[in-house]
Amino acid sequence: MALGHAAVDFYQGAVPALVPFLVAERGYGYTAASGVVLAATLLSSVVQPLFGALTDRWTMPWLIPVSSLCAGVGIALSGLGGSYALTWLAVALAGIGVAAYHPESARLARAAGRGSHVAMGWYSLGGTLGFALAPVVVGPVLTAGGLGATPWLVVPAVAGVLGTASAVRVLARRTAAGQAAAARSAAPDNWPVFLRLSAIVVCRSVVFVGLSAFIGLYAQERVGGGPATGSAALFTLFAGGAAGTVAGGRLAVRWGRVRTVRIAYAASVPAVAGVVLVPGPALLALAALAAAVLYVPFSLHVTLGQDFLPSRVGTASGVTLGLAVSVGGVVSPGIGALGETVGLGWALAPLIGLCALAWWLARGLPEPAAPEGYGASTGSARGTTSSV
Repeated sequence: MALGHAAVDFYQGAVPALVPFLVAERGYGYTAASGVVLAATLLSSVVQPLFGALTDRWTMPWLIPVSSLCAGVGIALSGLGGSYALTWLAVALAGIGVAAYHPESARLARAAGRGSHVAMGWYSLGGTLGFALAPVVVGPVLTAGGLGATPWLVVPAVAGVLGTASAVRVLARRTAAGQAAAARSAAPDNWPVFLRLSAIVVCRSVVFVGLSAFIGLYAQERVGGGPATGSAALFTLFAGGAAGTVAGGRLAVRWGRVRTVRIAYAASVPAVAGVVLVPGPALLALAALAAAVLYVPFSLHVTLGQDFLPSRVGTASGVTLGLAVSVGGVVSPGIGALGETVGLGWALAPLIGLCALAWWLARGLPEPAAPEGYGASTGSARGTTSSV
């Protein structure tokens, strides 16, 4: 499941990796470039909760290969249309594929890991590595062949489908047998707390997607070196995220999920401030640090959401994983428009305040009890009373 997650989230990382090449070959400005990022997230933000609700009612394993191929084909077509509209539609197709993938995949991953936060961390790490590998792959492919080489980018989707087919079949049979019984025995859904968690996910989404959409261009302004510098900055950002994802599950076992989330968002305030404000090549190291602390709570959002809505695991997964990208993509055109007016540094500065807001909201989260029937040790008692 982690391998399949990597293949799909490769296409989320591919979108910002495309931006410097669209700017260079087609002369897009900040607003037009951020509109491409919006294409990957606007429709997905609408359809992802729908797919989550559907997977709460029925096991839909066929969504996983279909959505994976949809994401790959969309990015493969994105460089072939000469018009902005065709590019936008191709990237939107990829966004819908990514949206359809996550609710069912996260539900099966929860079953595979039996509720373990460390296991969900490894599943989330797959997606983070897919993000991180995107600029490493997209950059050289498009440097060598230009935007006309995008059809080669369908390969990860095909590999992901072939590599996970047997696991999906096994998990689908397992979860179909136990889904009805689990729904009957589930604790009541806690919607007020889930909505607070969703607000935290929204803040993180705007911060991380804002950074990932523009750090390539920002690094070129601050460090120089052209599109290669932009790709290096994106890789650094995503690689830091991979380290944070691995750490998140293990820290949750030691400290409890909620305490870990609070500490991570407290640390994100100075880390993101460093990316925006500190001049020179230090931007690359600070980007890795900011991504790490922003990704520590990433998998924990998913398991917390599933435990706050135990009878609607698909909906919880769709919202926590979907909002993690979609809302930030919707806001990114505004960041781009502001950047064209006052410069990218000033446009990115509000992200610091959103990190502080996420930390404040996290202070009101309770630590839910471990789900019945799962053997994960969460350290929840320690996480309940912390005021960090």
